[in-house]
Amino acid sequence: MTTRYRVEYALKTHRRDQLIEWIKGLLAVPFVLHSQPTIIYQENSEGLSTVAADTYQRYAEILRDVENLINDHIRHHARNAPGKSKLKLLVPSVGTFFTQLHLEDAFRFQDDHRLISRRRFVAPSFNDVRLILNSAQLLGLVRSSEVQLVTFDGDVTLYDDGTNLMPDSPVIPRILRLLQRGRKVGIVTAAGYEDAPKYYGRLQGLLDAVHESKILTPAQKQGIVVMGGESNFLFRFDPTSDCRLTYVARDEWLLEDMQAWREDDIKELLDLAEAALRACATNLRLPAAVLRKDRAVGVYPVNGARIHREQLEETVLVVQNAVERSSVGSRLPFCAFNGGNDVFVDIGDKSWGVRVCQQYFGGIDPSKTLHIGDQFLSAGANDFKARLASTTAWIASPAETVDLLDELETVISS
Repeated sequence: MTTRYRVEYALKTHRRDQLIEWIKGLLAVPFVLHSQPTIIYQENSEGLSTVAADTYQRYAEILRDVENLINDHIRHHARNAPGKSKLKLLVPSVGTFFTQLHLEDAFRFQDDHRLISRRRFVAPSFNDVRLILNSAQLLGLVRSSEVQLVTFDGDVTLYDDGTNLMPDSPVIPRILRLLQRGRKVGIVTAAGYEDAPKYYGRLQGLLDAVHESKILTPAQKQGIVVMGGESNFLFRFDPTSDCRLTYVARDEWLLEDMQAWREDDIKELLDLAEAALRACATNLRLPAAVLRKDRAVGVYPVNGARIHREQLEETVLVVQNAVERSSVGSRLPFCAFNGGNDVFVDIGDKSWGVRVCQQYFGGIDPSKTLHIGDQFLSAGANDFKARLASTTAWIASPAETVDLLDELETVISS
C-alpha cells in the first residue's frame, strides 16, 4: 500500500541518494508546468505529441545543465578544490567523478526506451534518473578512455538474493564476451568464505563456463578473480582445480595502506561491533544468532525466521554509529551492511576490494573501471564505498545487469 508511512520512510536520510533526488526535483518542474493530464491519448494525439516534444526538450536542457555542473565539479577537483564547485554547494554529499557524465545523450537513449517525456501522470522517477546516470556513465567510460576492468557484486547483481549463479544465467555469456575482448572481471562480494569450494558453489555456472570455453584463451581465462569478504580473500581462476579457484596469499596482493592494518585493531573493532550486534539482538528481540569470522562479525536469522527491514536497518545504523565513534573506527576502515536478512560488519569495504582488483591486473585506473552493484544507499549498503575507487552503475536486479552489459556492448561498438 502507498501510505504516509511509506512516503516518510523513503525520505529518511539513510535511504536517499542526494544527487538523484536533486535531479529528480529539477525534472519535476517541467513535468508540472508542461504536463497535460486532461489530454486523452486516443482523442488528441496531436496535442499529446506537442506536449511531449516540449517536455522532452525541457528535460534534455535540464540534464545538459547538470552535465555542465558536473564538468565544472571535475575541473575543481583537478585543481584540488572540489569543495568550491557550484555542484558541491547544491548537493553537499556529491563525491568524485572519474569521467564525464553525458547526461543529455543518456536521457535521449533512456527516453527512447522508457518514454519518460510522454508520461502525463507519472513524473520522472528515482529509477528513471538512476538509469539515465548509468547510461551517462557508460558513455563517459567509452568516450573518455576504455573499459579495462568490470567488477560485480554478487547477490541481486549476478543472481537473485540467496541463490547461486546457475549455468543458464543470461549474464554468463556476456561476461565471457568481456573476457574474450580482453577485459578483466572481478567478483567483489560480501560473502566472506576462506575456502574456494564455497565460492564455487555460488559461482559454479560462471566458473564452469570459463573453464569449458573453447573461445577464451588460457590468458583470457586468467582475467577473472573473486574478492570475498569485501576486501579480505582473493581467489584467482585455476583450471587445474576441481572448484576452478585457488586462494591467493594476502602478502601477494595487499595494498600498501592495507599492510598497516594491525591485527589488534582488527580484533578490537570486531569486538566492539559484536558487542553492539548482541545489544541490538537483545533490545530488538531479533530471531538471530551471532557469527564471528576471521575478518567479520554479524547476526543471521535462525530457524528459517525473517528479520524485519526496519530491524535490520536499525541494527546497521546502531553498529555503524558505535564503531565510527570509537578510536579504532577512525584508524581502520570497515563496512556495516544490511544483507537482506542479516547484518554483517567487515574489515575494509568494497573500495578496497575494487582497488585490489585494479592492482592485481597491473594497475588499472579508476576511470577505466566499472563496478556494478545494487546497494548504493549511504548506510547499510556495501557497494556505496566502491564509488571511491571506480565509476559505478546502480542496478536493481540481475535482469538489469544483463541490460547494462548489452548497453555497454552497444556503446563500445558504436
